[in-house]
Amino acid sequence: MSSLPLPPLRAALLAWFDREGRDLPWRRGPEGARDPYRAWVAEILLQQTQVARGLGYYERFLAAFPTVQALAAAPVEDVLKAWEGCGYYARARNLHRAAALVSAQGAFPQSYGAWLALPGVGPYTAAALSSFTLNAPQAVSDGNVRRVMARFRGERTPSPAWVQAQADALLDPARPGAWNEAVMDLGATVCTPKAPRCASCPLAPWCAARASGAPANFPAPKVRAPVQAVQAVALLIGTAGHAYLERREGPLLGGLMGLPAEPLQPGEAPEAALARLCGRLGAVAGPLLGQVQHGMTHRHLTLQVYRGQADLPLQEVRRAALARLDQKALALEEARQAGLFPV
Repeated sequence: MSSLPLPPLRAALLAWFDREGRDLPWRRGPEGARDPYRAWVAEILLQQTQVARGLGYYERFLAAFPTVQALAAAPVEDVLKAWEGCGYYARARNLHRAAALVSAQGAFPQSYGAWLALPGVGPYTAAALSSFTLNAPQAVSDGNVRRVMARFRGERTPSPAWVQAQADALLDPARPGAWNEAVMDLGATVCTPKAPRCASCPLAPWCAARASGAPANFPAPKVRAPVQAVQAVALLIGTAGHAYLERREGPLLGGLMGLPAEPLQPGEAPEAALARLCGRLGAVAGPLLGQVQHGMTHRHLTLQVYRGQADLPLQEVRRAALARLDQKALALEEARQAGLFPV
């Protein structure tokens, strides 16, 4: 790294960023002194979510909770409802918990370590927020940074520690917040996964992957874990507007409401899982409404939805925070009520 001409390459990237950086709503405020609440919500919400898709969710969440005090005072059910569609609901629960701590303290964290101490804030998020809001010299390392560093140095299999070391070495100590935003913007808009626009890249004169003639070969594709197929049955007791709902458990959907469901055991027929579900609820199963599917990062869910009858309290569905899978399940009943296909 010592052989790299750091001043000119830093100047080139930051000049590009000053001209071409994305105009994003959470970047309001002076460089290195961004609004901490807006920056924090964006960093948590946009994890595992593309910026173009996440903008609408971000604006909706800020409209519901315009300040950290408003977020801290809200019931967690309202927070999950506002988060609906974003996935990874543990992020919303941790954000709510952390907002209560910040509100009680009366101030946002004033260091990398203080950000890191909050629930749901890991090293990447703490580095991003401390650099964006405090101009702290902390380099970020996310997927875009990994790709930029791997191509810049010509590394096919970059380890997390290697990426962090490269990011630390290149960080401009004079403008760390802007530098981090610049590297992430470069990865998102120029140094893209499949079709890098090397002719537009301010780091092209020093890029090893570009010099190789095959920049898209860097880094090598990650080995993905196999997708697990999960099958389950569910009962719709009530209507698409008012139904019996249960609170989900577990790290992925915990805290959300949904139709009562029962997973199939390996090799089991849906009827056996349905009998267990009816026994637990004291319900009687009716006809099959249909089948819905939903893909998650490492799971592919298939849900067979049946009508059900039981003496259970119904809830107004539109007020409940639901997973996308349950929204699809309820849409089966809405379609039948609309006469789109027969019962």
